[in-house]
Amino acid sequence: MPEPRLAGWRERADAALARVLPDPDASPRRLHAAMRHAVLLGGKRMRPLLVYAAGALFGAADEALDAPAAAVELVHAYSLVHDDLPAMDDDALRRGQPTVHVAFDEATAILAGDALQALAFEALAAAPLADSVRVALLGTLARAAGVAGMCGGQALDLDATGRGGALAAAELERLHALKTGALIRAAVRMGALCGGAGEAELARLDRYAEALGLAFQVRDDILDVESDSATLGKTAGKDVAQDKATFPALLGLDASRARLGQLAAAMAEALAPYGERAAALAALGRMAIERDR
Repeated sequence: MPEPRLAGWRERADAALARVLPDPDASPRRLHAAMRHAVLLGGKRMRPLLVYAAGALFGAADEALDAPAAAVELVHAYSLVHDDLPAMDDDALRRGQPTVHVAFDEATAILAGDALQALAFEALAAAPLADSVRVALLGTLARAAGVAGMCGGQALDLDATGRGGALAAAELERLHALKTGALIRAAVRMGALCGGAGEAELARLDRYAEALGLAFQVRDDILDVESDSATLGKTAGKDVAQDKATFPALLGLDASRARLGQLAAAMAEALAPYGERAAALAALGRMAIERDR
């Protein structure tokens, strides 16, 4: 990783997740195993890293950020488990491993996703933070996970599947601002809230996070066209096969790459007042744009 703190934060996030997940030897073992399969078998940890990077910008201690970092990743993991189900995207591969419903069964996958979401809020409720901060974190994550965020975006995505060419670019951007961007924005906000950021700082970081979330999705769409399943760790080419609305389908690859450049500039502008203090957030923005999986 290009920013030296990111590797350490990733290790912290993995350790925090391992601590909060249930004991694999305790009953019900199958459910616990499915939850750990969903969370611990790889992943970029982009959302926990954003929590740590935004918190560090405002002087929050890593120990104060462990619970929100774990919570946002648990919600992300639950969303992937449910997205991969036959009723949704019907995918058999995630992070280079069989998806949870393939490795276990559909009922266990549904329960694992439900349990991961509940565990995220349990972890936040027990975080060693001031009551006012905990309440703010709980509200931030709940909004990002619900109908005004991730679930709403997934509903729009399901509605658009099979009629990919019918969406306008603005509609596609709104879809992904909810499905992908809302949780990324929440991760940044949660870190900043732990550091006591004010409304002006939160608004500025929202602009960074909104550009980052959209850039992450544009790059994802490009990789689905250009990469292969072994590199991605998930099934390549599914967007085209399912006639999903994607940025390359609507804009073309060249215009999609140009949009990435615009989003990179928006992130840089939002972070400019912080200078080198925002180096970790800037590095995560570059990772979102330059990643190959």
